[in-house]
Amino acid sequence: MSERIETVVLDSEGLSAWIAQDRKFLAMLQVFHDMGTDLVIGANTIVEVSHSRTNMPRLNWALSRVKVEPVTEQAAKAAAELLKGAGLHGHKSAIDATVAEVALRQPKPVALLTSDSDDMTKLCGNQVRIIPL
Repeated sequence: MSERIETVVLDSEGLSAWIAQDRKFLAMLQVFHDMGTDLVIGANTIVEVSHSRTNMPRLNWALSRVKVEPVTEQAAKAAAELLKGAGLHGHKSAIDATVAEVALRQPKPVALLTSDSDDMTKLCGNQVRIIPL
């Protein structure tokens, strides 16, 4: 990646890959770290990755290294507008929309590491660089 990225937003797949210490993902994170990029997640991503088999100490370690953005009423309303604008609906898209909303309000240029590049492209348009996982 030659151009500088100011902020990288992780969706649940990205945070899960980090917790699982996926080698390819860790290599990507190292590139961003070397660039001085800020890592950001939306608060509801924590809920999405937490289940009975989640390695909680590793999750807490990862959380200590990211900026966790709140999902406020204002953020939720903005995410709902993104959903409507993209013609998407449903529970999975609702969570995607909150992640997209977080990405859209970060210092630019922003990259979003996601397992759902199609929907995220619809939600973010060309304002965020979508990097498929």
